[in-house]
Amino acid sequence: MTPAASSRPSARPSSRPSAAPFGRALCAMITPFTETGALDLAGARRLADRLVTEGCDGLVLSGTTGESPTTTDAEKADLIRAVREAVGDRASIVAGVGTSDTRHTVELALAAEKAGADGLLVVTPYYSRPPQDAVEAHFREVADAAGLPLMLYDIPGRTGTRIEPETVLRLAEHPRIVAVKDCSYDFLGAQKVLARTELAYYAGCDEHNLALYAVGGTGYVSTVSNVIPRHLLAVLDAFDAGDTAGAAHLQQLATSLIELMMAAGLPGAVTTKAVLNELGLPAGPVRPPLRPADRAAVDALLAAYESVTAAA
Repeated sequence: MTPAASSRPSARPSSRPSAAPFGRALCAMITPFTETGALDLAGARRLADRLVTEGCDGLVLSGTTGESPTTTDAEKADLIRAVREAVGDRASIVAGVGTSDTRHTVELALAAEKAGADGLLVVTPYYSRPPQDAVEAHFREVADAAGLPLMLYDIPGRTGTRIEPETVLRLAEHPRIVAVKDCSYDFLGAQKVLARTELAYYAGCDEHNLALYAVGGTGYVSTVSNVIPRHLLAVLDAFDAGDTAGAAHLQQLATSLIELMMAAGLPGAVTTKAVLNELGLPAGPVRPPLRPADRAAVDALLAAYESVTAAA
């Protein structure tokens, strides 16, 4: 299936250097579960529809925020089919298929393609900490096996291994490797790759959404957009309109919520589901070993959320 975003005119000025193969405002969507912990496909459809209606032009499924380590291969495919049914061609669907096993990653990539995904999010193999030549070979094997475009997922804080900039530069030569979700916290490295390739760079850390966009990034893959999708899109829209001060102000308004959701000691899946559950939106529990946020954390998250929405 051709990426949905490619059939629509980009909302970004043509002078910006990077194309937007999957859109620019992508949500790293949570995976809703029922109260008993089963996959909630009806809830996933409702949440996906809401996120797209609220401005997301891409949804990333079964990523870190989607609790991919605790969902089965069949659940991952079922989730893609349900979300595709809900959003149709209004948004691209990027499926997280990365594992620590190259063979398993290829199997998930082929299954995601069959289920209707538009692209693949492939994380660096984790735990085994392969050297860079093995990292490169892993991504090339997945890209060769599947017919969908790939987004590399560089998140060494979780995987234990960087995709070094020189490795990214070599991988950029592969015709199906088109994008990077950058959680490296190496802003200089990201700019070096941006300057030398046509790769679409997506901020994977919400505090970098505006900063990376301002130096030529494509947009974001955001956890926080599960709860404030319109606000985060407004940051990019203000920047594109030439209102850089307004964009900075909107980004700063979200800072407290971003910090509590992403940097206060709880995983993003936990904090996002805490807010969505309080708002009466599809979420449900997290799966073990994750545990729900306590009441104090939930109250702090709600206060920060209300501060952002009131200011907007």
